[in-house]
Amino acid sequence: MTTQTLDKKSTYISIGIIGMMFFIFGFVSWVNAILIPYFKIACELTNFQSYLVAFAFYISYLVMSMPSSYLLKRVGYKKGIVVGFWIMAIGALLFVPAAFGRTYVIFLLGLFTLGAGLAVLQTVANLYITLVGDKERAAQRISIMGICNKGAGILAPLVFSWAILRPSDNELFKAIPLMDDILRAEVLDDLILRVVVPYSVMGAVLFLIGLFVRFSPLPEIENPEGTEVSAGRDSLFQFPHLVLGAIAIFLHVGTQVIAIDTIISYADSMGVSLLEAKSFPSYTLSATIVGYFMGILLIPRVLSQKRMLQICSLLGLFFALMVCVMNQDVGWMGYEVNISIWFLVFIGLPNALIWAGIWPLALDGLGKYAKQGSALLIMGLCGNAILPMIYGAVADKANEQLAYWVLVPCFLYIAFYAFYGHKVTSWKKV
Repeated sequence: MTTQTLDKKSTYISIGIIGMMFFIFGFVSWVNAILIPYFKIACELTNFQSYLVAFAFYISYLVMSMPSSYLLKRVGYKKGIVVGFWIMAIGALLFVPAAFGRTYVIFLLGLFTLGAGLAVLQTVANLYITLVGDKERAAQRISIMGICNKGAGILAPLVFSWAILRPSDNELFKAIPLMDDILRAEVLDDLILRVVVPYSVMGAVLFLIGLFVRFSPLPEIENPEGTEVSAGRDSLFQFPHLVLGAIAIFLHVGTQVIAIDTIISYADSMGVSLLEAKSFPSYTLSATIVGYFMGILLIPRVLSQKRMLQICSLLGLFFALMVCVMNQDVGWMGYEVNISIWFLVFIGLPNALIWAGIWPLALDGLGKYAKQGSALLIMGLCGNAILPMIYGAVADKANEQLAYWVLVPCFLYIAFYAFYGHKVTSWKKV
């Protein structure tokens, strides 16, 4: 069945199931926002070491995305989704032995495995939602998926913190550095064991979701352009707008995960405790959801998806600069903090529609290379692994606010792609 032959009912079923997948992506991915500061305490890590959480999780996209495209070619979309969920289930269950041994390396292996399963699912889901419907409304559909993703992201840190944090933990965290080695080891062992139940439940749920998809009415589709041969093109890398788009995805997702996964630590540098700061990732994700609703309302009725990408890239650049240079303390929403943290929250607004704008432009005209092109774009998600590490290294050497300068060249490049890079048809014109 092709995307052109799907009837309205099949299209809605497909969008509903893919929407559920994006919800799962969001929940599993954005729980890292609370895992990073939690592991930093429980495993006694530096900023750089703590951001290995994001590195291990997202570097799997670089390793697994292209193999995912060949897996999908061999078994099809639907079975590929089932395999992806079951790989994720294994990753979640690896947290159990990791916790009992308080072994950070095994936690990182579990996170890598979770990311590997997600790489398979993301390769399917993003291509699927781009193809299943009118091309000019692709950004609108991706925006709906984004609401599912970021809605789960709002819930994930709150649910996870509810499951593992206690009201008395503020005092406990302050006391840990003052304890003798034996007592500190016992306390840290007890802290890390709190992740066993949440991740055991997550593993079971992911396995059951895989079973559900296996027997669901999700139709198997083929790319309608799958047999098209692009004249003179025999490699992905002969599509400059795709390669430049993958770089844009790399930088965009890096800005997104920095804005969300570092904000608790940034609040901590201002004297806000972990229990109080746990809501900041949800504020950023809420701003992102507002952006998605704007996309649904405005694209393509008022603005084209390309024009929206251009506006969002410039707005993201402005907010990034404000994060780096603003230093005035303000009282807002019950917090007395540097105003720069609120500009970090606002970055979520333009970030909502950058992903949705890049995908249709990058995949345009790929023909039979669409699956591999989708996998190349998903490989760009390793930006989530690398850019937070750069941020963490700079934060250790200087301070958290100066480290946010890493965002500025990212948004500059995204603006380049939005205004010019997506139109490049030959490397000679770059």
